[in-house]
Amino acid sequence: MGIQTGQQYIDSLRDERELHIGGERVRDVTTHPRLQGIVRSIAQHYDDFHKPELTPLYTYPSPKDGKPVSNSFLPARTWEEVEQRMCGEAARKEATYGLMGRLPDFMNAFVTDMAVIAPHVLGHQNKAFADNAIRYWEYCRDQDICLTHTLVDPKRDYSKDLAAQRALKVVRETDAGIIVTGARMLSTLAPVSKELWVGPYMPRRPGEEDYALAFALPVATSGLKFIARDSYAYGRSLYDRPLSERFDEGDALAVFDNVLVPWERVFIYRDVAAYNMCGPSFPGYLLLQANLRGRAKLRFMTGLACKVADVLGRSELPRYQELLGEMLGMCEMADGLIEGTAHEVVRHAQEEFAKQTDPDFNLIDVWKETAALFASPNRGMAGITMLRFFLPYVNTKINEVIRLLGSSSLVMSVTEADFENPVTAADLEEYISGHGVSARERVQVMKLAWEAVASEFGGRQEIYEIFFSGDPFMARQLHYHTPKRAQFVAQVDRLLAGSRGR
Repeated sequence: MGIQTGQQYIDSLRDERELHIGGERVRDVTTHPRLQGIVRSIAQHYDDFHKPELTPLYTYPSPKDGKPVSNSFLPARTWEEVEQRMCGEAARKEATYGLMGRLPDFMNAFVTDMAVIAPHVLGHQNKAFADNAIRYWEYCRDQDICLTHTLVDPKRDYSKDLAAQRALKVVRETDAGIIVTGARMLSTLAPVSKELWVGPYMPRRPGEEDYALAFALPVATSGLKFIARDSYAYGRSLYDRPLSERFDEGDALAVFDNVLVPWERVFIYRDVAAYNMCGPSFPGYLLLQANLRGRAKLRFMTGLACKVADVLGRSELPRYQELLGEMLGMCEMADGLIEGTAHEVVRHAQEEFAKQTDPDFNLIDVWKETAALFASPNRGMAGITMLRFFLPYVNTKINEVIRLLGSSSLVMSVTEADFENPVTAADLEEYISGHGVSARERVQVMKLAWEAVASEFGGRQEIYEIFFSGDPFMARQLHYHTPKRAQFVAQVDRLLAGSRGR
C-alpha cells in the first residue's frame, strides 16, 4: 500500500471500537462532534505526504515493494540516513507547531526502535518474539498504520505495590495466545488511532513476570474498552479556539477484560530482562523524534511570545526584550542539542545493529550492569538530557514569559461574535485595538496565547511536557547515578591531591 491518504485514514477508523467520552459510547469517531478537529488534522498530515513537493522529503522506498513509506520508519544507521529522518520529521513537526505529542511519527519511530533491538533483546530467549516485532514494524510501515501506545500502570494508590494498582497482566495462556486483564494509561490519541501498542515503561522486578508484557492489538478488539477524558474541543470557531479545535489528541484509560492477544502479536512475554532493557537499548529514533517535536514547539511558542509583545507595543521595552532574548537563545541551544542527539543516534544504531549478530552479547549481563548504574553504560546523554531537563524547563519558562507579556490582555479577550455584533464592534475597535493592529487582530493573538498557556488545552500541554519523559524527580535521580558524577569528583580530587604538602 505505502503512504495512505487522509480519506483512507478516516475510513480506517470506522470500526467496532468501544470508546466512551462524557458518559456516552461513541459509535463513529469520524462523525463525533468533539473529535472532528483532530481527525481533520491527522487526515491533513497524511494528505501532505502526497504533495509532490513533500513526498521526497517525507518518504523513502519500502524495502518490500519500493512504494513510498514514511521516513519515520527508516532504520537509520549512517549520518546521511539520520539526516533524512530529521528533515522529514522536523518538517512534519513544524506543520503542526510541535503541539501534537502523538503525531503518527512518534509511534512510527517507537516500533522502528523496537525492530532494531528485536533480534538481541526481544528474542534473546525466544526468536519468535523478535520475528513478531519485526513483522509488526513492517506491517505498520507498509500499511501506514496510525497507532498509539499505552505504557503507564494506573496509580490507584502510590503507596502500594504493582498488584494493588490493578495493572495489566497475563492471567492465562492458550494455544491461540495470551489472555490479559487490567488497565493501562495514558493512551494519547487512542480515540482516533487504528492500533494500540502495549509495552514497557517502568521497570519490572523479579517476581513481576506476569506484568512484563509487550504486544499490539487493533483498537477495535473484543474486551478492550477506552474511557477518554473530556474533550477540550467544543465546536468553537478557530478564531476563538485556534488550538483545541485542531490539536486536542485525547487521552484515555485502556481497560482490558480477558482480552485475547494472538501469539503473533506478542513481543515480550513474562520476560523481565527484555522488558527492562527495551528503552535503554533503543537506537534513539523515538528520542530524536520527541526532541524535534519539542524544538518545533519551542520555536512556535517563542514566536507567539514575540507576537504578543508586538501587538501590545512592548517589543521595544528593555525588560521584555530581555525575556524574549533569553528564549531566542534557548532556541539556539535546542539546535545544538538536536545535533548532539542525532550524532548519538548514529553511534547507538551502529552499536545495536552490531549486537544483532554478536555471539558474545548477553542481555542478562547487560541488564545487571545497567541496573547497577541506573543508566545504560557508555551511552551518550545529550538526547535524554534534552528530553528530561531542557524541554520541560524551557516549556514552563516560555509559558511564564507569555503570561508576563500578555498580563490582563490575556483575560480581556472577547469572542469572534462580539466583532460581528454592530452594537459592540465599534466600541471594541475604539478601546482595545493594539499597536498597529485592529482590535480584531489583537484579540486573535491574545486568544491564541490564552489557548496556549491558560486554557484547558494549555494546562494539559504544560503538565504533559513536564511529565513527557516520566517523573522529573526520578529523572534527576537517574542522572545522579551516572558515571559522570564520579568523573567530575575525580577532577576535584586530583586538584586537592596536587595541593597537599605545599
